[in-house]
Amino acid sequence: MPFPNPPKAVVFDMDGVLFDTEAVFRRSLKSVAAEMGHAIPDDIAKSMIGVERSASQAMIRQATGGTLDVHALWNRANERVHAEAVKGELLKPGVFELLEHLESAGVPTAIATSSFRDQVDRNLEGHGLTGRFDFIVANGDYARAKPEPDPYLMAAEKLGFEPAECLAVEDSYNGVRSAARAGMMTVMVPDILPANDEMRSLVVAVADDLGEVEAMLKRA
Repeated sequence: MPFPNPPKAVVFDMDGVLFDTEAVFRRSLKSVAAEMGHAIPDDIAKSMIGVERSASQAMIRQATGGTLDVHALWNRANERVHAEAVKGELLKPGVFELLEHLESAGVPTAIATSSFRDQVDRNLEGHGLTGRFDFIVANGDYARAKPEPDPYLMAAEKLGFEPAECLAVEDSYNGVRSAARAGMMTVMVPDILPANDEMRSLVVAVADDLGEVEAMLKRA
């Protein structure tokens, strides 16, 4: 098995891991920006993955010369993502199966995300997952965002385990850095960004999807 010891708890990132919100949000940002007369370069859109909102907005503001109403852009793009979340069309394959396995095995779970709590609640409710996670750590709950370890350290504290006893499931570079700095065993499930040499040095494994993560846990 890839784990140094069987995980006693599992902490999930949300966007790009549980829900296909990363790709949808990036597409919506670029589409809305175009409607507002601006272009967001691909490299800027990708560099925002795993970065909290204020820092991402600063990147867009700089890339567009400060002439774009970034708050209006963000709100309109989020509205499009929310519309899809409400319809329950953003769930990543294997989420229900993995959660059912963890519940049957008595392994507690948490979410550690850079998104705000209302976004988490909306995604969970829209996909029938309300109440399926023991704890949620969202933007505003911690002092320092990913790639700092604070979100994962708080999740471990809420779960009642040492970070080294927990498994983190992440898709972004900053998310992997955050979990690794917290001292968690980490599996990367790439969404938009591929696993590079740095990521492979920080994780115990790279998985193609959540089904592969479930298989790893069953072998642990």
